[in-house]
Amino acid sequence: MRSWRGCRRVILGVVAMVAAAFAVSQSDAAPAAVARHPRQHVSTAGPTITVGPALPVQPVRSGFLGFSFEYWALENYAGKDPQAVDPVFEQLIRNLTGGQPTVLRIGGESTDKSWLPVAGVSRSPGGYYTLTRSRLEVAAALARATNARLILGVNLEGGSSAEAAAESRAMQAVVGRPLIDALELGNEPELYGVKWYYQRDGKSYFARPPSWNFASYLSDFRHVAAGLGQVPLAGPAIGVFPWMRPLGQFLDAQHLAVVTLHRYPLQSCGPRPGSPKYPTIGNLLAARASEGLADGLRPYVAVAHAHGALVRNGEMNSVSCGPARGSANTFAGALWALDTMFAMASVGLDGVNIHTYSGAPDQLFSITRTGPQWQAYVAPEYYGVMMFSQAAPQGSHLLRVSGAGGISTLRAWATVTPGGQTHVVLLNDDTDHPQNVIVRVPRSVGTATIERLQAPSVGSTLGVALGGQTFGSLTTTGRLPGPFHIARLASASSYSVLLPAASAAMLTFG
Repeated sequence: MRSWRGCRRVILGVVAMVAAAFAVSQSDAAPAAVARHPRQHVSTAGPTITVGPALPVQPVRSGFLGFSFEYWALENYAGKDPQAVDPVFEQLIRNLTGGQPTVLRIGGESTDKSWLPVAGVSRSPGGYYTLTRSRLEVAAALARATNARLILGVNLEGGSSAEAAAESRAMQAVVGRPLIDALELGNEPELYGVKWYYQRDGKSYFARPPSWNFASYLSDFRHVAAGLGQVPLAGPAIGVFPWMRPLGQFLDAQHLAVVTLHRYPLQSCGPRPGSPKYPTIGNLLAARASEGLADGLRPYVAVAHAHGALVRNGEMNSVSCGPARGSANTFAGALWALDTMFAMASVGLDGVNIHTYSGAPDQLFSITRTGPQWQAYVAPEYYGVMMFSQAAPQGSHLLRVSGAGGISTLRAWATVTPGGQTHVVLLNDDTDHPQNVIVRVPRSVGTATIERLQAPSVGSTLGVALGGQTFGSLTTTGRLPGPFHIARLASASSYSVLLPAASAAMLTFG
């Protein structure tokens, strides 16, 4: 699946392209022990990538590119004042959506740790985060500023239908129904009986008994959902295949507006070195981490659509549950994100929500505040998502691409936008060698341009640039300092592109 394809009106061309010398700061740690992802040899002639007709998949939907935040992380990003939401944070979101609609999912693990004071209901022992009116108002203000609708998490693990109903009422009253896409009841319920809910006096306590299973979860969900009122629901927010497999049974019993599933390719807790799920650069750039990740969701997309529900990878990123420095926080994360976003669109998902918070190994950005001044570090992964947003705006059709299958480290995707532009995105995941590629786009007319996504090395955490532009080590505006450096190519029947090791490029026609 690491070939992502597409193109409707396109060209035949021949122009030679080499990577420009790219001098950037090397202030990030040198990738001395970086896991490599090399190929056996490099072809000097290069494979020929041919763009064909549209793939049999829906166009990129409105709101496809979304974000996921913990309740506490939203406050860290946006601030506490709904009248003065962090403008740098707002701008970083708008950079990736171009002002088009987006979906902000707020919850995650903190969904089931949240608490809204309710008369006659005791705070659950695991409810450490209080949902105050001002915190909900910040969420609403952010949604208005970024043209977003919200999926808001409601506590299920606490086991109180009264508390869940109170959260639902408060969210509808304070945030307002027009801004709410759905309420998501619970988070990763497969863990309720095996992951401690709270600890006290050195002992761990679980929210559900060891007998907890899918059937008992469905019963709990239906009982609590009945008290939430006439509001669209999202769920089941499941992250493991054994609990996803009965999705049809779940949807037969409980109507959902949005099916939310969670998928990460790598895991910091559990897998040992040598496992394909252990966080290394090599594992992150492997096909199983992008197209393989998306392929696993394909059958559940079909089930959700058959039941009339939208379906989102409602919480996704590269590494779950723990540290992953030296892989997720490097430029490899940008290449992974670019490839994976196309892969998710290619299996028919209606959207994805990239999970991020300051300090996470796979964060999009981290934000700090000194007095009145907000500033952000923009992580490498952000740049990969940004190139995807350029290549696949809402309404774009993915096009068929052929010719990359013989080289495991070469990825190719193509789209045609509602405005008629054709984009061809090429990725070289080989960490040591460049790759020459010939691109043919039949029946295309007009000029061609090329934009590059590069870094000093695959292990870089600074110096990443898209179209020659970088946010640097910190940004106080959330904006790139200048226009993208985009080279124009002479019109021809095919185009020869040299991809440096661990880099990506986007050709645009029309």
